[in-house]
Amino acid sequence: MASAPKMLAPICLVENINQQLSVNQEAISVLEEISQPVVVVAIVGMCRTGKSYLMNRVAGQKHGFPLGSTVEAKTKGIWMWCVPHPSKEHQALILLDTEGLGDVEKGDSKNDSWIFALAVLLSSAFVYNSMKTINHQALEQLHYVTELTELIRAKSSSNADGVADSTEFVSFFPDFIWTVRDFTLELKLHDKTISEDEYLENALKLLPGQNFKVQKSNLPRECIRNFFPNRKCFVFDWPMNDKRLLSSLENVSEDQMDPTFQEQTNAFCSYIFTHAKIKTLREGITVTGNRLATLVKTYVNTISTGAIPCLENAVTALAQQENSAAVQQAAEHYSQQMAQRVRLPTDTLEELLDAHAACEKEAIAVFMERSFKDENREFQKELVKTLVKEKEALLLRNEAASDHYCQREVDQLSKDLRKGMSAGAFSVPGGHRLYMEIREKIARDYRQVPRKGVKAGEVFQKFLWAQTAIQESILQSDRALTEGEKAMAVERAKKEEAETERKLLIQKLQHEQYRMACQERTFKEHLRQLEYKLKEEREQVLREQEMMLQHMRKLWGSSDSARESPTQGGSYLCCSRHCHTTAAAGGGRRALGKGLPAPPFVQWPGAT
Repeated sequence: MASAPKMLAPICLVENINQQLSVNQEAISVLEEISQPVVVVAIVGMCRTGKSYLMNRVAGQKHGFPLGSTVEAKTKGIWMWCVPHPSKEHQALILLDTEGLGDVEKGDSKNDSWIFALAVLLSSAFVYNSMKTINHQALEQLHYVTELTELIRAKSSSNADGVADSTEFVSFFPDFIWTVRDFTLELKLHDKTISEDEYLENALKLLPGQNFKVQKSNLPRECIRNFFPNRKCFVFDWPMNDKRLLSSLENVSEDQMDPTFQEQTNAFCSYIFTHAKIKTLREGITVTGNRLATLVKTYVNTISTGAIPCLENAVTALAQQENSAAVQQAAEHYSQQMAQRVRLPTDTLEELLDAHAACEKEAIAVFMERSFKDENREFQKELVKTLVKEKEALLLRNEAASDHYCQREVDQLSKDLRKGMSAGAFSVPGGHRLYMEIREKIARDYRQVPRKGVKAGEVFQKFLWAQTAIQESILQSDRALTEGEKAMAVERAKKEEAETERKLLIQKLQHEQYRMACQERTFKEHLRQLEYKLKEEREQVLREQEMMLQHMRKLWGSSDSARESPTQGGSYLCCSRHCHTTAAAGGGRRALGKGLPAPPFVQWPGAT
């Protein structure tokens, strides 16, 4: 398994030139070398809020992603840094630092929205970085999250407004981590100390009321709550008291930094190393570096054409590529293992087919491990054909090796016989007896030759057939034998030939039966591993569905007491199936945040 390449510095992954996104092939090539599962951490936030510093710290470096200390934004597009995971040996850590949102020089908010959406699609841990506090202004700046239903599709067949589609975001969206920089408030609520996570959840509580202003304020809160069930918060003090040093933070020594800030930064990094998960797609599909490269190309190319990135389409494209590679990898594994385990010629056909069955079983497992969404088992059928072809070629090579080896041994053992014939040693009285003694010795010595293989009997039978006319000539010319003895010798030779042919026929029938049994074993092994894979896939789908249901229950409330009629008085948050529809001028209705899953009517306790 290829490990993560040691990148000395970050490289641009997605270029953003004149508000046009494109992939950097050099960065794609780096990802394509990584066959390990990847943990992808992406950070987004407004310009000059310290995103790059945090990413450098996660990379274990003070320098790397450029830090912006002026009014000019430093990072453009999405930059990538691949590093070995510090605590998980067989995983790679991919850090994505994104262009600052809200850059006044850009002027195109749609471009920011695509950067935000790409960070969500590519990451397994999504870090949103902001300043000072989580308040109304901070949530307003996070309006990009409310646009995700218009920028991302889970299924290609979903309806235009993404209503049902967005309920499935939780099955593949990353964990959400909000980092608050230069935080100076006390973590207290109602005179009670609270945790950072409690601070975030309190900030995400929906405001009571139904007027347009309240609904608009609640929209980013609901989007975060609905789309990101796993949330975490970290707050950071000022890095130091001397603000003059902030412009060159990467050059400041640790003893000049505030100890609390250092502890907070270390806690953040530790959380990433411990809790940030491997990037997965729907149905538990693990993303490796080379798979991530395909996703990046698919998403960016889709955006560049003006279309909306669709996870289902991306997974389909990825499956075609990965399943084809899985067939090749499985076939290569089979060939390598057979070359290591088998020495031609094999002593018996069973030895070769048993080795084939063991290597085939491993090859199927290799294919099953890497393949996914193999519709109609198209690629598994291709693997079956490939392995059958490899087996048949191996059988032919084994026969050829056995034939060559046996022929060489027969030629060596029959040297004395050929010399005797050339010297006329058998053309004298008693010559037939001498000829038969030498031939029987050849047969005995031939039986002692090890590992002759599947052609052993056939090659020796050909040798005997070639000697038939010679034996008859020697027999008839031997004056030491009576006519009766000659007749008996001819009859004996015919019986021996018939017996040899009978044994060869039995051997061929046994070989054919064993080959048929091997084919049946192959079929059962493919079926067994396929059934196991399908069972795992069904269980994964059920787990995802249960996770979505639990998330919906948590949002909607599981008790009947929460479902009170709006005619009973009080203030309500009413979300229709299209979610957040509110009365507009002239009696019309305006939809905000299309596609959010719709909770039932909820009365806010104590609302006036």
